[in-house]
Amino acid sequence: MSETDTFIDEVSEEVRRDKLYALMRKYGWIAVLLVVILVGGAAYNEWRKASDRAAAQALGDAILAAEEQADPAERATALAALDVSGDASAVVAMLAAAEGEEGVDALRALADDPAIDSLYRDLAQLKLVSKAGADLEAAVRRERLEPLAIAGAPFRTLAEEQLALVDIDDGQTDAAIARLKALLVDDEASGALRRRASQLIVALGGSLDAS
Repeated sequence: MSETDTFIDEVSEEVRRDKLYALMRKYGWIAVLLVVILVGGAAYNEWRKASDRAAAQALGDAILAAEEQADPAERATALAALDVSGDASAVVAMLAAAEGEEGVDALRALADDPAIDSLYRDLAQLKLVSKAGADLEAAVRRERLEPLAIAGAPFRTLAEEQLALVDIDDGQTDAAIARLKALLVDDEASGALRRRASQLIVALGGSLDAS
């Protein structure tokens, strides 16, 4: 390579370097800003996760402390005094309803509240029927339970168990036994639920051998 070619290459390299420096001076702040945003965003995300975990732990501790009260009325008062919002408010309200004298009314309000997530409404519905028992007419209990017993519903097997109790109250013993036997072979039924179903079948005069 001649000295002329070498000189031209060096000049071209200098020109490219000068252009690069000029671009960096003009637009380099954008790259710096992007780095700051990425780093700041990651730090904020970690802080938010830590704050959420701390808040959840504090709420859990407060609920446990309330549940440790010896008197049911005191437990209900302590739970009602908790400062909660969102889904947590539905959970705390259900716990308080289990303790309070007006628990059925509180559960009914939760079960019929469209602003609450459907999962918690269904759970409140199930607890309402279970807590009220025979104080609710069989037809009303059945009406509230049947939507919970459809395929894919989160509390389907528990709703089926409650529907069996409604069948018993309606004098439909054979229907109740058939429903309970179906639970014995239901893959979604828990071991505890299957044991309860077995005991109830026997109490009703049914045979477990046929299940």
